[in-house]
Amino acid sequence: MPPLLFGRQGMGSSKIFDIAIIGGGINGAGIAADAAGRGLTVCLLEQNDLASGTSSASSKLIHGGLRYLEHYEFALVREALAEREILLKVAPHIITPLHFVLPHVDGMRSRWFLRAGLFLYDNLAKRQTLPASRGLRFSQDPSGVPLQANLTRGFSYWDCWVDDARLVVLNARAAAQKGASIQTRTRVTGYQPNAAHDAWGIETTSPRGAGLVQARVLINAAGPWVDGVAGLERGLDKQPLEPSAQRMRKLQLVKGSHIVVPRVAGANDGYVLQGRDGRVVFALPFEEHFTLIGTTDVAFDGDPAAVVCSAEEEVYLLKVFNRFFVRHLSRDDIKYRFSGVRPLFDDEQQDPSKVSRDYHLDLRREPHTPPILTVLGGKITTYRRLAEDALDRLSPLFPNARGAWTAGHPLPGGALGGSMGDLQQRLCAHYPNLDAPLLNALSRRHGMLSFAVLGDAKQMSDLGQKILPGLTEREVCYLRDHEWATSPDDVLWRRTKFGLTVEDSKVPAVTETLSTILDQ
Repeated sequence: MPPLLFGRQGMGSSKIFDIAIIGGGINGAGIAADAAGRGLTVCLLEQNDLASGTSSASSKLIHGGLRYLEHYEFALVREALAEREILLKVAPHIITPLHFVLPHVDGMRSRWFLRAGLFLYDNLAKRQTLPASRGLRFSQDPSGVPLQANLTRGFSYWDCWVDDARLVVLNARAAAQKGASIQTRTRVTGYQPNAAHDAWGIETTSPRGAGLVQARVLINAAGPWVDGVAGLERGLDKQPLEPSAQRMRKLQLVKGSHIVVPRVAGANDGYVLQGRDGRVVFALPFEEHFTLIGTTDVAFDGDPAAVVCSAEEEVYLLKVFNRFFVRHLSRDDIKYRFSGVRPLFDDEQQDPSKVSRDYHLDLRREPHTPPILTVLGGKITTYRRLAEDALDRLSPLFPNARGAWTAGHPLPGGALGGSMGDLQQRLCAHYPNLDAPLLNALSRRHGMLSFAVLGDAKQMSDLGQKILPGLTEREVCYLRDHEWATSPDDVLWRRTKFGLTVEDSKVPAVTETLSTILDQ
């Protein structure tokens, strides 16, 4: 059978997309943006909200992965470090440099071992923005203030913090701006080749009812649900295929949990803590008033939608933290906890911490069946390269498509024309009667799009109802109309992090108010 070559003629009238993507996490949204920017017609199908799974349950870091050097994953670290530089440039409003402190502990990794690892980390890829690592004496450095007195020396280096859920949303927005159809709350119930054998017929259900999407190429980017999506494939007789016919590639599912506590006094840097078992746990400044502690690595076998942080994981994270900090925490200090299931490629490692975070792309092309590309593994830092790789794999099918483009184009709101400080000054000058803290917070969520959020507002009253300190009716309407927010959780936990600050007694009223606005 000759290879399929998909042209551009007739696509609008036939209503067959070039590519349909199942999964609205970072990989699916990144692929959608890249594909749409190459001139392909794209449909993204997500069963819940964008970033509602693993992609909003990360450690919120854009980093090379210092600990991966121990497992000799030099290529992965090099690629991630290079991506760190690119992402800092394309999304400077939601990605910011973060200073990390790595205390040395007697009996653990030696100082020369840490120094050698940091030297590689500094030099595996070209650094254009972030400073090099250096040694620290905690008696002479502010980062030592919250640490226990027996910790006297360590190292510092730089990586980046990211609002992970907003990174997904902005990629979806970039895709939509290039013409992609973004369909959230749309569950795929089955798919099979259509009668002409040159496109997939994808059956869906949503609050709008049953639907059918047709696409010449299907991409399964469903993360921890990737095997479940593979099981929805049917043959020409519309019966489910046997697993052997689907060529399913098993994932190794690993649960990672985090806890959030009130900001630990003096802990304004990121801290890299070595557990007695050799694992690494981060303690990170989170939002304005919190510290984020994580993550765990626990083999997982269950429903990814029902994943929760266990009591054992909470105790583990607290023990690691308390080994390093003067301020000792208990479970009563935990304000919030969250868990995600990492869909890692099964490389037969027994220790979940040693399973590679690299990605694998499985392109299946068979006679009488349209192509299907399955995305396995990956990490948030390398999502853009994964998307480029996926589109490069598919490029022989679309000879008229344009080339890679995402490395040189800011994500929506990211074309600042200066620094974040410059943007905040411009906002204050343009909106002199609006509260400066609100303007600064908006800039960190929306970047240059803050002007679109605020529009012609002159006074605070022009922003409508004040739902929470820093959250107004006008922004919620913007999230509804431009960012696919349809539920209170979409607003409170993924488009923003205001869920952390809502008092328990006020949750029902806030939820009701948000529901009313979102339903308008």
